[in-house]
Amino acid sequence: MSAVRVERATRASRIAAAGAGLVLVAGISLPWWSDAGTMRLLVEFFCFLVMAQMWNLLAGYGGLVSIGQQAYLGLGGYLLFALANHAGLNPFLCVPLAGVFAALVALPTAKLVFRLRGGYFAIGTWAVAEVFRLLLANVSMFGGGSGQSLRAMAAIARATREPLAYWFALAAAVAAVAGVYWLLRSRHGLALSAIRDSETAAASQGIDVAFTQYWVYVVSAAGFGVVGALYYMNILRISPNAAFDVNWTAYVIFIVVIGGIGTIEGPILGTILFFVLRETLAGFGAWYLIALGAIAVVTMLYFPGGIWGAVQQRYELHLFPVRRWLRKA
Repeated sequence: MSAVRVERATRASRIAAAGAGLVLVAGISLPWWSDAGTMRLLVEFFCFLVMAQMWNLLAGYGGLVSIGQQAYLGLGGYLLFALANHAGLNPFLCVPLAGVFAALVALPTAKLVFRLRGGYFAIGTWAVAEVFRLLLANVSMFGGGSGQSLRAMAAIARATREPLAYWFALAAAVAAVAGVYWLLRSRHGLALSAIRDSETAAASQGIDVAFTQYWVYVVSAAGFGVVGALYYMNILRISPNAAFDVNWTAYVIFIVVIGGIGTIEGPILGTILFFVLRETLAGFGAWYLIALGAIAVVTMLYFPGGIWGAVQQRYELHLFPVRRWLRKA
């Protein structure tokens, strides 16, 4: 019997790793050779990329289709304003704290929404987000329904805060992609893949389905919390209707669906396509949203696994391989 070895990388993944390293170096150096407008746009891009990876981890691997993750984005944003405006803390220190706070809120919230299944779970998560929106709309300290501006940023020079905000967003995006990649290559990733394929079969193999989905929900909430702080640090103003808007999750679902659910590459591709479409079609008013909807429908009809899913199926291209292959030694 010939010897075999386990292979966890491909030629494409090695090339992609080298390319990603070059892109990262260029990204880190961008504030020294680009303008403030580009940095602000890229901060928004990185925020959507983090949200897409977190929602894909939740739904694409954990099997939990939530339409209420904007709850944690809003909470992360409001924690930034609470600590920076009212407690005098440095706004940049509030970014990781926003993730921790969102995760802590998600712990009891998950206990509640996990009593629901399927469509009821999705609606339940949206209802939770609406509860948070209504609560914060009635807090006068944060300006009630009209919101407030991030006054604490005025103490930081613009030439300092814009590059710092950009680097924080870049670090969050890299951490999200690398963290999901590391997670899916671990034994926890194998459990998630088994749950995605069949919860019943996964449970029969000794996997604690409920606990695995529970911590995935909490991790996803933490990612959205960080994004909330980063995004509203970038635009310097928050309001309940904007922070807890269901369109946040709608856009993220669009990104993951057209890119490729259940893959790491899909959310990256989907985020790029979403921003290209937005920058190209935003001037057409309502037609922009109609075009997004039409693209999503066509993608789901002809490419159920998303664009990257179709590419992966046809060409066996894995830039972030999480599978294992047996090769002859």
